[in-house]
Amino acid sequence: MAILDILEFPDPRLRTLAQPVKEVDARVKKIVEDMFETMYEAPGIGLAASQVNIHERIITIDVSEDKSEALVFINPEITVLDGEMETMQEGCLSVPGFYEDVSRIEHCSVKALDRNGDAFEMECTGLLAVCIQHEVDHLDGKLMVDYVSPLKRKRIKDKLDKKHKLEAREGKR
Repeated sequence: MAILDILEFPDPRLRTLAQPVKEVDARVKKIVEDMFETMYEAPGIGLAASQVNIHERIITIDVSEDKSEALVFINPEITVLDGEMETMQEGCLSVPGFYEDVSRIEHCSVKALDRNGDAFEMECTGLLAVCIQHEVDHLDGKLMVDYVSPLKRKRIKDKLDKKHKLEAREGKR
């Protein structure tokens, strides 16, 4: 397994539309394992392949406190979005250090393939529903910062640009 580099906003590669996985083979299973290792190390509760510069429709999620409920969604498709809008503070591994209020639907149904390529459907509520919507957004080239005001988005971009320049000077990027 390997820790993958996580792309950070405003990297334009984060806006790339992820393509469907054609076959769940050993290559895809290795990507999934590397994504889990990267997500847990970061630490985070969800990671889309787009965030690690792999533009395929793969998501890893674990919203449990003890990291015991690892979920894989390959070619995820949200089939139902219903219920009330819920506003939660969202963070993002691609927008490190920032937490913003984002409103999302509290319930969704998703169908996908698991890590073995078997089809499944799942009903999601609460944090899991928010996380699925957030990660599917990544696969579609959309980011958490797209839900905040243009002024706030510019401030976040400017702060991360400054951080990236400093890291480049120090040889960290």
